[in-house]
Amino acid sequence: MGGLCEEAGVISGTTATVPKWHVTGDWFDTCRCDVPCPCTFAQRPTYGECDGVLAWHIRDGRYGDVSLDGLNVLMLASFVGNVWAGEHSEPYAAVFLDERADSTQREALQMIFGGQAGSWPAQFGAMFGAEMRGMEYAPVEVEVADDLSSWRAVVPGRVEASGDALDGPTTPEGTRVQSVNMPGSETGPGQVVTWGRARRNRADAFGFEWSRDGQSSKHIPFDWTGP
Repeated sequence: MGGLCEEAGVISGTTATVPKWHVTGDWFDTCRCDVPCPCTFAQRPTYGECDGVLAWHIRDGRYGDVSLDGLNVLMLASFVGNVWAGEHSEPYAAVFLDERADSTQREALQMIFGGQAGSWPAQFGAMFGAEMRGMEYAPVEVEVADDLSSWRAVVPGRVEASGDALDGPTTPEGTRVQSVNMPGSETGPGQVVTWGRARRNRADAFGFEWSRDGQSSKHIPFDWTGP
């Protein structure tokens, strides 16, 4: 995620000028890997390389006096190798930011998700080191069921990603297949992963193009505080 502010044409701030901020919400992905995605276990992707959709929905968020409640962010990304071991190459990314955001909210989203506001996005951005293919404000739709039975994100005509919670013959009805203390949690330490399977995983934007269903998907909450 590093470099987002530069890509957007915003001059990066420093931690001395960043206000106190806190955002919580839902994150999920749909990717190329088999279920369960080995990247979350800090292993190499199933096929040695991976690409997919990453979506964030801010349930509650403040950046100084700016409310970010209800806003969405979506990223397309690809890489080769193990990100968590620092053994990856060819990291690329592109970002859609919620077009509903006003000017102050847009600046806040760029600062947080670009890593300039510190906290986990800065750590992960430095680790991933993506070359940004572009950024655009667009109608980003994200829906997550309260019981985590399903999740969905759409940028009309560009991206469609959805997943259903994983289950099977020995999964008690209404429960979720979950993991804790993951060594490769994409939203940072201390979160619970809910495993799923992608119903849709399609993209055609910024040079990213794929259409595959039935592979790995997962939901992880996020809770970040900065600077």
